Amino acid sequence: VIKVTKGGKKLSVRVLVVVGDGKGKVGVGIAKGDDIHSALKKAKNDGIKNLIKLPITKSLSIPHLVYGQFKACKVLLRPSIEGSGVVAGGAIRSVIEITGIKNIIAKQLGSSNLMNNARATIIAFNNLTTPFEIAKKRGIPLENCFFKK
Repeated sequence: VIKVTKGGKKLSVRVLVVVGDGKGKVGVGIAKGDDIHSALKKAKNDGIKNLIKLPITKSLSIPHLVYGQFKACKVLLRPSIEGSGVVAGGAIRSVIEITGIKNIIAKQLGSSNLMNNARATIIAFNNLTTPFEIAKKRGIPLENCFFKK
């Protein structure tokens, strides 16, 4: 973005960075700076601060269907069978691929803003739970969590 001031033109850059390890950790960082190098450095540090850990299944997918919403962007993430690949577009695809998830179906609803979609994807990932967490929350053994005897 170039802002014209009394002293001349002032250049400003805004950067979106997705950081992850490919094994279930991912974070999104956004920063502004006077040049690209400083903005990238700030955004990378912001992404590292906001790292989250995801539960990934044996088939390199997510455990269950999940929604995420940030401002006007809504994201739907659905587990998929092995071999289907990543079916997603835009910023959602970038965030998913960095996590190490290989089989997932994603749909962006509402706004197509890249930054808000990346944040909505992270919120959706935060909503993921495992059967162990559900059993612990309910205070019952894992065997009694989903199956009736």
